[in-house]
Amino acid sequence: MDLSWGLALAVLVVVLAVLFDFVNGFHDAANVVATMVSTRAFQPETALIVSAIAEFIGPFLFGTAVAKTIGSGIIDPEAATTGVVLAALVGGIAWDLVTWYFGLPSSSSHALLGGLGGAVLAGFGIGHINLHGFLRVVVVLCASPLIGAFAGYWFQLLLNFISRGFTPRANEGYKKLQLFSAITLALSHGTNDAQKSMGVITMALVSLGYLGSFAVPWWVIFLCASAIALGTAFGGWRIIKTVGNSIYKLKPINGFAAQTASAGVIMGAAVFGWPVSTTHVVSSSIAGVGSAERVKAVRWTTAFDIALAWIVTIPASAAAAAGIYWGGALFMKLVRGF
Repeated sequence: MDLSWGLALAVLVVVLAVLFDFVNGFHDAANVVATMVSTRAFQPETALIVSAIAEFIGPFLFGTAVAKTIGSGIIDPEAATTGVVLAALVGGIAWDLVTWYFGLPSSSSHALLGGLGGAVLAGFGIGHINLHGFLRVVVVLCASPLIGAFAGYWFQLLLNFISRGFTPRANEGYKKLQLFSAITLALSHGTNDAQKSMGVITMALVSLGYLGSFAVPWWVIFLCASAIALGTAFGGWRIIKTVGNSIYKLKPINGFAAQTASAGVIMGAAVFGWPVSTTHVVSSSIAGVGSAERVKAVRWTTAFDIALAWIVTIPASAAAAAGIYWGGALFMKLVRGF
């Protein structure tokens, strides 16, 4: 491959991956602050700034196990071409923007996974997908919201037991505690989600010959951490409204419970190298917290809409990425024909 052409492709991959991370922060990480905003623990601007700082720090503290899973555990190395990576990123970004427009908290993790799968299917066939690794990630993505709901339910019951006999002034204490739970949740999100773009960039750099083996460079960590933090700072207000107000009307004790439960699930997954959806873990934790208080008070129609987006995201982003890959391949044939 011509050196200048290879460099141009590498730059394009980095730019799109950073854009994906920014959209991820704008789309997904806004859910980190939804509980703080809805319980009036913090002003929206303060919540976003605090969360953005924690999002930036997270990827530097807890390793790159998730990046390795995304970059080397889902598709065969020979199928990790720049065409596949670019199609997966564009498909994931497109799906994220569509769901943001409609205020649906879909998963950037699902979108990226579906995009990679769809692009590889279009370009190389199913034999070049690591089915064991792919299905393991799908199982984790599907199980994590259920674990989040379980964790939220039982942690809320524990807090109710601890708080029995407290006066209503205890809410002020839980508002203050939300600062710590929110920072922990933002750290966990930055740790888990920023690594997905790190994995894609490193995969492309290995494919183009700029890296000899899969090891995430420090500058890739810095770029991805910065992008997700910046996206968070801008905030996806449509989705904040959906998560913070439309599933269950949260009190400060509920916000603290949901944030703490979500952070535990997401951070645990990051340590083991499992990519999970912060959006769906937070949403399901809120539903679990609400169920512990009063099942009928949970707005299950909103939860159903979120679950539907959860189910549809992988096939939709896969179809988008496949179409983009085929379109790009056709365009390149036409260009070479002239």
